[in-house]
Amino acid sequence: MSTFKDLGIAPDYIKALEELGIQTPTDVQAQSIPKILGKQTDFIVQAQTGTGKTAAFGLPLLAGLNIREVHIQAVVLAPTRELAKQVQKQLFRFTKHSERIFSEVVCGGDKIDRQIEALKRPTHVLVATPGRLMDLLRRKAVDLSHVKTLVLDEADEMLKLGFRDDIEEIMKITKGSRHIWLFSATMPDGIKKMIGKHLSPDAPFLKIDKKHIVNPNIRHQYLVCKEDEKLEKIAAFLKDRGEQRGLIFCRTRADTIAFGEALAPYGFSNVVLHGDLMQTERDKVMRMFKKERVRILITTDIAARGIDVEGLSFVIHHQLPEKNEYYTHRSGRTARAGKTGISLAVIAKREEKILLQLEKQLGITFRDVG
Repeated sequence: MSTFKDLGIAPDYIKALEELGIQTPTDVQAQSIPKILGKQTDFIVQAQTGTGKTAAFGLPLLAGLNIREVHIQAVVLAPTRELAKQVQKQLFRFTKHSERIFSEVVCGGDKIDRQIEALKRPTHVLVATPGRLMDLLRRKAVDLSHVKTLVLDEADEMLKLGFRDDIEEIMKITKGSRHIWLFSATMPDGIKKMIGKHLSPDAPFLKIDKKHIVNPNIRHQYLVCKEDEKLEKIAAFLKDRGEQRGLIFCRTRADTIAFGEALAPYGFSNVVLHGDLMQTERDKVMRMFKKERVRILITTDIAARGIDVEGLSFVIHHQLPEKNEYYTHRSGRTARAGKTGISLAVIAKREEKILLQLEKQLGITFRDVG
């Protein structure tokens, strides 16, 4: 098994990783870093969310900067405000013991005038959502003429959210000496066309085996019950967990609201997060949860993109995700920094076959705790 030292990562970064509880490279990190560290190459990775992609591209990106050049040398595009802020936060953490590297994050939901002022400061790395970056480019408030690395993080999600034209324009603007590192969970036709148009035909392609993407510190459990029994079963689970904190996933906005209201009389403090919340409302919900004013966050898959909260002990699937690949993203919110966690699926009898599919695809085993 390789170490970050074996991969060529500098001691200052390794020290920061160890303080974050990251000691052993994940599969995507072990395979990506040697292909791009110190190299000027396009690169394509197909890997699920929650596999450690930020360090996979972030460490080589940081190592390739010339910190004495105080202009933007790297841009990371992310589909959502939350993911963009999470990526920038991680990059900042990686540089805790290294020479001073300046990064900024720009995304919708924050005042653009403040972002314009912030970009007047020295900046080496810019993390952005495509729409807000295009707004800044139209105002001539950001200079991308020195960009050498353009990272597309969760490229398929950006296309789903309608950012295709913005991404195409950003790739055109930065065309020249820059290279592109594209990370995507899936490879739909839109991504394939983008790769064929903008990336080198010789770009290395890495596909991470789904059986190596799930954190081994997660205990996968399930219990079978009728729909009208779910509330009681989940309440009993929460009671057994004492003061531990976690997430409950539902499929729709209506389901999150209804379940939050149903759970409240049991005495479990919770907040609800879904895609229809205004940004100010979303920020308020996340502040309450991060500051531990409430114990439970009830959310949908899309709304949970970019959630980065430490110390979560469990994830509950009130409903299984619409897509099997979302299970990895959900369960990956727990068991971070070397800790253990529980991923509990509360299902109907007919859904047991879906768990069998997940076991086969992800190389995991579910234990019946019903």
